[in-house]
Amino acid sequence: MEEKDIYTELSSIRNLMERSTKFISLSGLSGILAGIYALIGAFMAYKLVYQSPEYLGNSFTVSHTTLVQLLLIALGVLIFSICTGIWLTMRQAEKKGKNPWNPVSRRLIHNMAIPLLTGGMFILILLYKGQFGILASASLIFYGLALISASHYTFSDIKWLGICEIVLGLLAVTFQGYGILFWALGFGVLHILYGSIMHFKYKQ
Repeated sequence: MEEKDIYTELSSIRNLMERSTKFISLSGLSGILAGIYALIGAFMAYKLVYQSPEYLGNSFTVSHTTLVQLLLIALGVLIFSICTGIWLTMRQAEKKGKNPWNPVSRRLIHNMAIPLLTGGMFILILLYKGQFGILASASLIFYGLALISASHYTFSDIKWLGICEIVLGLLAVTFQGYGILFWALGFGVLHILYGSIMHFKYKQ
């Protein structure tokens, strides 16, 4: 067997092993759309907070009504993003003849769920305590940790997205009062960039 044939065979074996241990049906388009949803949500939140008479610079409190509206916006962005991601991932899996619900995808969800649920409970505690200034940073940091944890079971590019989210979350703690801006950069701009890279890199 020639050296070229050996290399080709080894490459095929490596690709086969990767496909059996990694979830590769993630859609880049879902990342782009999630980013667009996040930017729309951030714009709505900006109108509510920064153009409100309650805003007093870095130290401000929001009324109960405004807080409920912000939570509804965040929930809306989350629901639209999840539904879009599930639909496009299922469509991507069908195109590749793969079952989207398999042991690998279950491990991926399990590894994401732990930091996400922990972050969700931490954010609820912050809301209860009235600590609104670090909500954006907390969501970015825990989301970044979830992505890094999930990267072991899917494209390695997700790890770098997670690192960027954590860095933005730490910057948001440092520059309190600009949480919505960092939230828009993390969940909006970074998702659009990541989704575009995934879409063209893996020809999705």
